[in-house]
Amino acid sequence: MPNQNLRNARRKRKDEFYTQLTDIEKELKHYRHHFKNKIVYCNCDDPKVSNFFKYFTRNFEHLGLKKVIATCYKNQLPIQFSEHQDEKACYMVYEGDQNKNRNVDDEEIQVKESNGDGDFRSPESIEFLKEADIVCTNPPFSLFKEYVHQLTKFNKKFLIIGNQNAITYKEIFPLIKENKMWFGINNVKEFEVKKDNSKSKYCYDRKKHFQKFGNVNWYTNLTHSKRNDTLHLIENYSPVKNPKYVNYDAIEVAYVVNIPKNWGGKWGFPLLSFTSIIQSSLR
Repeated sequence: MPNQNLRNARRKRKDEFYTQLTDIEKELKHYRHHFKNKIVYCNCDDPKVSNFFKYFTRNFEHLGLKKVIATCYKNQLPIQFSEHQDEKACYMVYEGDQNKNRNVDDEEIQVKESNGDGDFRSPESIEFLKEADIVCTNPPFSLFKEYVHQLTKFNKKFLIIGNQNAITYKEIFPLIKENKMWFGINNVKEFEVKKDNSKSKYCYDRKKHFQKFGNVNWYTNLTHSKRNDTLHLIENYSPVKNPKYVNYDAIEVAYVVNIPKNWGGKWGFPLLSFTSIIQSSLR
């Protein structure tokens, strides 16, 4: 089951889910006006295989970017994150089409050795974060709370991917409530994964494998068109349909379409209905 995949990943601390380029393109097209003359930082991406880095370098001039930086954590075991076999972590910087041939050439991408392990919490990565205007990546699901805390601590704009159930975390829900974070436009239903089909932990199958999920969303604090959608309410309050809670001053509403238009108090929703409300941009 899709949700079981996330539970298994969390239990095993398996975070190597690679976002497909089509999913990035599908979501990023709604935010183009935010990127003009901005520095974009992808701080959980092996720049050699990252589709985020690929997207931003290919669309550098179209978006009017100033710079793209990509870093990733270098594990001791190459299979756990990255395909490259370098002994040290590296980062890449791209500052546009220097020779004006409308291509992203190898010599235009600055490849530099990291001072540390490339972890997003490392001093070097934090310095990149301070320099950046917008962070865009697929952070480790197991570190999502810590990752978002860092973004808000440094007051960064972001567009990231995370488990839908993260809205129930005590560290995340206040950001939703205070209108500091919301869902993006689309869900992400499938990721590329690296599978080890050999007996040796240092060898792996280079063929593409995909894993499906049922509750993965984009999270952002960038405005988009869906934030301005109007929710038209047609239901009236009913003590039968909307019973009051015994231990809290609010009424139960089963679905978004059943929100009573003539009720001025608080509502309570099942989790799935609540996520629908956030996706509808109700404020």
